[in-house]
Amino acid sequence: MNASGAGYRIGVDVGGTFTDVVCVRDGRPPLVFKVPSTPADPGEAALAAVARLAAEGVEPGALTQLAHGTTVATNAVLERKGGRLGIITTEGFRDTLEIGRQMRREMYEVRLDPQTPVFLASRAMRIGVRERVGPGGEVIEPLDEGSVRAALDRLVAAGAECVAVCLLFSFVNPKHERRVREIARSEHPELEVSLSSEVDPAFREYERTAVTAFDAYIKPTVRRYLTQLARRLAEAGVPAPLQVMQSRGGLASAEIARSRPVRLFLSGPAAGVIGGQTTGAAAGREDLITLDVGGTSSDIALVSGAKPLIRSEGVIAGFPVRVPMVDVNAIGAGGGSVAWLDDAGGLRVGPRSAGSDPGPACYARGGREPTVTDASVVLGYLDPRYFAGGAIGLDVERARDAIRDRIAEPLGLAIEDAAAGIHQVVNAQMAEGVRLVSVRQGYDPREFTLVAMGGAGPLHACALAADLAITRVVVPRHPGVLSAAGLLAAPIEHEVSIAYAEPLAGLAMAPVRRIVADLDAAGRTLIEREGLSPDRDVEVLHFADVCHVGQGYHLEVPFDPGADDGLERLYADFLAAHERVHGHAVEAPARFVNLRAVHRQRMPAAPVTRAAGAAPRAPREDGGKESAHAPAADSRGYGGGAGRGDSGGGDTRRAVRFPDEPAPIETRIVARAALAAGDRLAGPAIVEQDDTTTLIPPGWTALTAQDGIMTLAPDLPADLPPSPPPPVPRTGR
Repeated sequence: MNASGAGYRIGVDVGGTFTDVVCVRDGRPPLVFKVPSTPADPGEAALAAVARLAAEGVEPGALTQLAHGTTVATNAVLERKGGRLGIITTEGFRDTLEIGRQMRREMYEVRLDPQTPVFLASRAMRIGVRERVGPGGEVIEPLDEGSVRAALDRLVAAGAECVAVCLLFSFVNPKHERRVREIARSEHPELEVSLSSEVDPAFREYERTAVTAFDAYIKPTVRRYLTQLARRLAEAGVPAPLQVMQSRGGLASAEIARSRPVRLFLSGPAAGVIGGQTTGAAAGREDLITLDVGGTSSDIALVSGAKPLIRSEGVIAGFPVRVPMVDVNAIGAGGGSVAWLDDAGGLRVGPRSAGSDPGPACYARGGREPTVTDASVVLGYLDPRYFAGGAIGLDVERARDAIRDRIAEPLGLAIEDAAAGIHQVVNAQMAEGVRLVSVRQGYDPREFTLVAMGGAGPLHACALAADLAITRVVVPRHPGVLSAAGLLAAPIEHEVSIAYAEPLAGLAMAPVRRIVADLDAAGRTLIEREGLSPDRDVEVLHFADVCHVGQGYHLEVPFDPGADDGLERLYADFLAAHERVHGHAVEAPARFVNLRAVHRQRMPAAPVTRAAGAAPRAPREDGGKESAHAPAADSRGYGGGAGRGDSGGGDTRRAVRFPDEPAPIETRIVARAALAAGDRLAGPAIVEQDDTTTLIPPGWTALTAQDGIMTLAPDLPADLPPSPPPPVPRTGR
């Protein structure tokens, strides 16, 4: 099913507190809303979203796409609620999962806890079988099928629901692993089986064993969830097939997703990055840093040349998982992050969060610890009467009391100064998070545009940008539900890889092309299962993992196997990537590590901000002091939410304390829906809407584009250029 087809399309992103929903149809504004999440049964929230649409006049039968972002895979690991797992290894390698890499994350901890995921399978549930394949794929010892049957019988008797098969050098020759699966299906058809040669066909035994074990561990949970949800949606009258966001940033059908569940880690954050990338494209900007600030954490990612950075290994519950993921850096800094004093009297913020229950002190639900949200209330950033569109009333005095008792009085500060300090600390933490995804990867953040997302991203964006010398901030029309919008902007995508350990020097292209052809055949099969035409609907990208001979870690480099000089160009691109990431490059021999093919659905071009024929309101010369009013959202929510902050309410003022100002400043408050295309709003100002609040400090100006996207910048020119400004010259290396 083509995501760009006519009809209603719905993105449903399940979060910890709320499930975000965006419903779009060609030629009409989106319908945007939230429904409470249902942790006991996450699929219930998706069904509630469909019921809500039906109540608003969108019949289930009119839905042509349902894209879903889910935390089921991640939560199964975090909550230790996966299936009872057994692991079958080559005899003598049953302890690979427990030995790991002997690396300690906390260097100075006196008490050592396991730093490998031994909770997945105890030693009794890890069994070796007699077989041996050599590093070249040669069979040294044939598979002893009797030992396989005995191992399976023993695991099933111990209660195993799923089995991970991780045999030595199976990534070169998977014959023995495939035979183990055949035996398992024949004698124990109820078992879920994951093969390392399919989950992660690459060298490094521990990493391959760990990711295969995770895949098998979550497979029963993910299979039950997706199967039941697809059935319940069909029973509700939804004809669209269920699609699920993968960690790499592409969609897959529920059928394929439940067979490769380890690829669903970071489903929601990946969708948020795709939403940010789409917003940047609409604003004419391809180099972006996305900042998604929620209640507990901030998710930060980098988009270069309109493509999110992908990393080959992620971390789930503190354990490395070698699966391609959008490179999202999650830090414990959000609206609910608790401010506290360390033993030396230093002000800290997070990573502990007040959560939604009891929540920040200003929620008046029993919370007594000061949070970032409490500081925002004290500083005047949030209107206590209309927080979340009026759904939650905030108690200013409780916020002041919490900051006074825990922070201000111990430090001898005024309450407002303490609140400003909380914001400065959390902004500094976010800035460091940005540096980790940019400077650490060899990118200069000053050359990027910051995309502010989530419920609190636009509140912190300008201060963060100023700290990093970023000169452009983009705020989407609906920042609080951008992950759900990103689901609808994502292509169907499948990635297939294989280990290929060959030196580049002297290598002929013919064997490389044969390997790539095999990868493409596997990718075409997956695409055809999605109902797409491989020849018409899909673009194919190829990548190679390359390292210097003798080097322990590799870099992913785009690769064109069809070019006659493909190997020479690959080597040159590898050296350029090495220079960017590591700060140096040496013309030493290099070799392949893995080859990879990505088959991706062709998507229509993103809409531009200044569409032909648009009639934006002409900019005024009064610095944005005009009072602009747009029609209020209708009863179904088209054009925005139903709260005061998004319905074109009145233009008011209140006293606001900005970080670099010694005293509060009388600040203009404007409803987001009251801003029309071409409107300029000079700081100090606050723009309110149901799902977020945008803070515009003194010296910054916001310009609203045709599609409602706001661009914020210091000293904004009268005619905002459609492309980024020239990069700031690099310093240092």
